[in-house]
Amino acid sequence: MKKRRSPWAPLYLTLVLILMYLPIAVVVLYSFNANTSRFPTAFTGFSLQFYEALFRDTRGLLDSLWTSLILAACSCGIAMVIGTLGAIGMAGRKFRGQGAIETLSLLPIMVPEIILGMAFLAVFTAVGLKFGMLTLILAHVTFCTPYVFIIVKGRLAGMDPSLAEASRDLGASPVRTFFEITLPLIMPGVLSGVMLAFAMSLDDFVISFFVTGATTTTLPLRIYSSVRTGVSLQVNALCTLTLAFVAIVMAFKQLVVDRRANR
Repeated sequence: MKKRRSPWAPLYLTLVLILMYLPIAVVVLYSFNANTSRFPTAFTGFSLQFYEALFRDTRGLLDSLWTSLILAACSCGIAMVIGTLGAIGMAGRKFRGQGAIETLSLLPIMVPEIILGMAFLAVFTAVGLKFGMLTLILAHVTFCTPYVFIIVKGRLAGMDPSLAEASRDLGASPVRTFFEITLPLIMPGVLSGVMLAFAMSLDDFVISFFVTGATTTTLPLRIYSSVRTGVSLQVNALCTLTLAFVAIVMAFKQLVVDRRANR
């Protein structure tokens, strides 16, 4: 029996897409707005003045963006190693208490951010660690690692274990088997986990607010501090450039995954 398609399905999908992408479209549109009032509500024409002001003000938003990018890159690089090795270790053997350890591994993304931020604040203060880039990296690695772990573990669950066993039977060492068999097969999962962790790190505000120092300001913190005086449309310009960068990275990632699948 052929299943009938609901006539409301296209309308429902259209409404969902509008709700998801309309705010993004407004941000992009207002980044080209010629209106220079503090709280612009009307689009008065196209202009590139806010992009020009953004690139002139290198000590403002761009400096904070650079700090956020360095933080996200360092955090995700460390989280990639820890999360990938942890997932491989968990998938490679069964032992008592494995479920409890996996639950503890995912705890940082289940605990409310404000509680996690206060916990980091208390710990770093207790050990006398100076607040700045180091404390930010440590905090971000903690909540970025579970994203890599859970995605790589799911990828490993769908991988045929006989491939690694055949490699070992043919005389390959465990290290060679990992780099030539296991790692290429789980690489799409690793990339997906790293990209998700990168986005979460770049977007984080609550935890960064508790563990940042006076000389280290991330982009979310910079934007929040400017809200009281009216958000400059330079923020919209920066968001538009960030969206374009993310779109390029996602397209490149999809291209790499498709090429690996075709091979």
